[in-house]
Amino acid sequence: MEPYVIHPATSGEIPVILSVPHCGTAFPDELKDEYKDELIQAPDDTDWFVDKLYDFAPALGITMIKAVYSRWVIDLNRNPDSAPLYNDGRIITGLCPSTNFLGQSIYRDNRSSVDRDEIEKRLEKYYWPYHNKLQELLTQAKDKFGKVLVWDCHSIRQYVKTIQNDKFPDLILGSADQTSAPDHIVKLSLEQLSKGNYQLQHNHPFKGGFITRHFGRPSENTFALQLEMTKVNYMNDDETLYDHTRAERMRSVLADTLLAVAKKLVS
Repeated sequence: MEPYVIHPATSGEIPVILSVPHCGTAFPDELKDEYKDELIQAPDDTDWFVDKLYDFAPALGITMIKAVYSRWVIDLNRNPDSAPLYNDGRIITGLCPSTNFLGQSIYRDNRSSVDRDEIEKRLEKYYWPYHNKLQELLTQAKDKFGKVLVWDCHSIRQYVKTIQNDKFPDLILGSADQTSAPDHIVKLSLEQLSKGNYQLQHNHPFKGGFITRHFGRPSENTFALQLEMTKVNYMNDDETLYDHTRAERMRSVLADTLLAVAKKLVS
């Protein structure tokens, strides 16, 4: 099984590609017995329903790539050499996590880390295929339009004490400290997102993970932005169920934002 699923554009293409790297919940047969069974039934750090939230995209001309496997197998938005994304004291799971966000061991043997040989196997089988396919999609779109944006889609609980004590804002747009996309694209994205009356922040506390930092190359006309959102904006208060009313409000803002950015890219 490929470690990704592609939902191709179903109408005239526009120069935006969606990446959903943390919606996967599957575990490869060769690995699943190594994890605590009660945890992998519903892997807690999943960006639940984000692919469903954005499933309007193909009808707008946007291709979506989404992960199949859980980020507990390998995190597609981490640096492949395991270099930390932040150095401000926050606790954040690694490339191949051994704990969940709350520090609970996810393996039956309570291992404190995954050995390097195993990491290399997972990179080859699950990580690089996703990244290579995303690069292929971006190259195709840039060849067609001259410019392209990857919009990296994420969600998070309102509270994750291992990262910060305070509640997260509704929306956090990450532009890798304004290096992954031109200022006018970042500004337009922020303006459009602000129309939804959500609490919006830029680059804090998340400025984009490896996908944003790696694929955002403005000098090559390949841009990248990450949108993190708290789950209650499209799920119920317990962050367990998809809430259609909340989701429709968010979907409207997302669609308008993506269309506005695409229009700017081809103008």
